[in-house]
Amino acid sequence: MCIISLLGGFKTCMRFFLSFTTMDFKSELLKSIWYAFTSLDAERCGKVSKSQLKVLSHNLYTVLNIPHDPAILEEHFQDDDHGPVSNHGYMPYLNTYILAKAKEGTFNKEMFDELCWMMTSKKNYKPTVENGLCSGKNCFKLFCLFNLLSEDRYPLVMIPQEVEYLLKKISTAMNVEWDGDLLEDLLSQEASVQDGISLWDFLEFVDTGRFMRIDCREAFSLALDEVFMEMYHNVLKKGYMLKKGHVRKNWQERWFVLKPGLMLYYVGEDLREKKGEITLDQNCVVETLPDREGKRCLFCIKTPGRTFEMSASDQKQRVEWIQATQTALRLTQEGKVSLHGELKLRRRDQRESSCSRHSSQTEEPVSQEQSQDLQNEIDSIIQHQKELDKQRREKEQQEKEQQLELQRKLERELEEVKKEKQCLVAQMGQMEQDAKQQQERIEELLLTQKMLEKALNDQVEACLEEETKRKELERQLSEEQQKAEQLRRDQESTERSTPKEKEAEEVKNDHKEQEPAEKEEEKTASLTSSTISSLTPPENWSPPPLEKPKSPDAQRNQKQWNVHLTRLMTPITPGDRSEHRRPSPILSCPIQGEALTSNEFITKFQATLKKEKVLEDEDDY
Repeated sequence: MCIISLLGGFKTCMRFFLSFTTMDFKSELLKSIWYAFTSLDAERCGKVSKSQLKVLSHNLYTVLNIPHDPAILEEHFQDDDHGPVSNHGYMPYLNTYILAKAKEGTFNKEMFDELCWMMTSKKNYKPTVENGLCSGKNCFKLFCLFNLLSEDRYPLVMIPQEVEYLLKKISTAMNVEWDGDLLEDLLSQEASVQDGISLWDFLEFVDTGRFMRIDCREAFSLALDEVFMEMYHNVLKKGYMLKKGHVRKNWQERWFVLKPGLMLYYVGEDLREKKGEITLDQNCVVETLPDREGKRCLFCIKTPGRTFEMSASDQKQRVEWIQATQTALRLTQEGKVSLHGELKLRRRDQRESSCSRHSSQTEEPVSQEQSQDLQNEIDSIIQHQKELDKQRREKEQQEKEQQLELQRKLERELEEVKKEKQCLVAQMGQMEQDAKQQQERIEELLLTQKMLEKALNDQVEACLEEETKRKELERQLSEEQQKAEQLRRDQESTERSTPKEKEAEEVKNDHKEQEPAEKEEEKTASLTSSTISSLTPPENWSPPPLEKPKSPDAQRNQKQWNVHLTRLMTPITPGDRSEHRRPSPILSCPIQGEALTSNEFITKFQATLKKEKVLEDEDDY
């Protein structure tokens, strides 16, 4: 483990920074870093391990927005047989690779201080009063203000004059008259704080109300926030004003925040929506304007590119805004970024000048006896310090042995925990294997279930198809039985009927078949007499010889054909309106080789009709 000395390096670095006025920014960063280092120094010996410095360096690189090169850190703190390579501790690395690369305006300084406060507050700040004035946010703001006003020596302290200055600012923000009796009583009671108050004592005195009497905690928080914005964020003035637009020329209320070199304006005091900014440099001018357009208390800021017109709430506010803007312009021209930093230096110079004058007036020569007494006192102090160092080393040795014993105990417990972990891992592996087998068995059962369900569905479908086919066959069988029964009945009725009934039935069937022929005959009745006469066959015409039908059905068809042919060849006069009947199959065909005249055919046809009527009457009977 690489051990690095801190305190001497910080003092050397601070002297180097204070030798240049341009290094005030880095000296302020170093104050916050010092608290982060002291929080890592658990043994209060001014030494920090290499691994802790690696973590801190990485956090500083991140919050300062600087590229991080871990190889440089390893090279700077590499170990050899004689211990650390670096003889100057951590400060050379901090100066060269962190503070030298930090640029103001490239990172959020409040976030940087919050990182350092978080590291140091966890180990060093323990409030003694519950629900005191110093909440988490208030403590952080007081921490930042303490670093701003503290002296540039380590350990960091704030002298009583600076404490009084800060408490007066908070009282003014609360609209409360400052009472310095509490501070004087505290300084008279606590001799250790007369030369300077540490951060933790300062927070405790504020939290317990020993610096100032505060009745309302919310009022204190609001006043502290206002002082924090003014001193830490260098806000010279803030508030609402009316601003005239550049394009539309209308007046809008905006929240203005004035800083050295810059004036910002927002929609509201929550600072969420920024509307613009005014850059203040040596070319800018602030002027008052006469009242116009119904607006009062007007003034303007002229820049090289544009003129900004504002309207304050009253004459007092206009004067304050103009003075604050002129102060911001002066600081910009002088190259300063903080008004309170300048005021702090002025107060320090005044104290040093007054102290030097007072010491020159009261200085007297020291006698030899006094020198001897002083030497004896110094020797006793040295002897006492040696005894304290010896006791401290013995105590450290005891604590080291206790730590080693505790370490061995923890190692044994760790070994037991590792064994238990291995047993648990083995059990978990077995359980995972069992679970995997169960999962495979479940998958096989699910697959079997799906196959059985599919087979069952196929069987159900086959049963349904078989049932459908069976019903269809039953229906066809029923129809066949009905047809067979009907055929049997028809045969029985046919066998029981007489020959006369059969012939009558045949005649009826012939009548049904000859109905379309009657309709056709009615159409031919409208022919003229000349056409009828032209259709009269010659006297020597005779029908062609017909072959004798072989079967009864053929004979009936032959008779019907002869009747039709004879009727077509029979002339019909226009005046003949007698009712024509369909020729009957009973009408005998003409003798082969002979032809009937019209009168003979009509006479014979009438006789045939009478016979048919008689047969019909008999059938009805």
